[in-house]
Amino acid sequence: MAAPPGAREVFTDGACSGNPGPGGWAWAVDTSVYASGHEAASTNQRMEIRAAYEAVCALSGPLVVVSDSTYVVNCFRDRWYAGWLDRGWVNSARKPVANRDLWEPFVELFLARGDVSFRWVKGHSGHPMNDFVDRLAVAACRP
Repeated sequence: MAAPPGAREVFTDGACSGNPGPGGWAWAVDTSVYASGHEAASTNQRMEIRAAYEAVCALSGPLVVVSDSTYVVNCFRDRWYAGWLDRGWVNSARKPVANRDLWEPFVELFLARGDVSFRWVKGHSGHPMNDFVDRLAVAACRP
């Protein structure tokens, strides 16, 4: 998935204190433009989705969402969402798509915008912005 022309990067991450447990999500364009939030009872996967969704909701213009979650990146890069839509929100194993309540509005927004792409970054590898959003997400687990 090629980045839209003129796209800016936004880094996203989710965290959970226990899985399930209290969750936190975060996104950041840089160390001065960012947001984070909390969910009392969540999972790590839900927080990863929520972080990316909140970033796409909050930021206008072409975006590259950079995430250490293959779950999030592969959904869009590999078009998992297309199969979910074709099958009525059932996955390839013929089971309901997990976290549909988050995926459905995210996919709708992604398709409506048409100016968002996704890129994977290895987590906990010393990337300054990935480490920054990780710290924000972990802190958000504790409101």
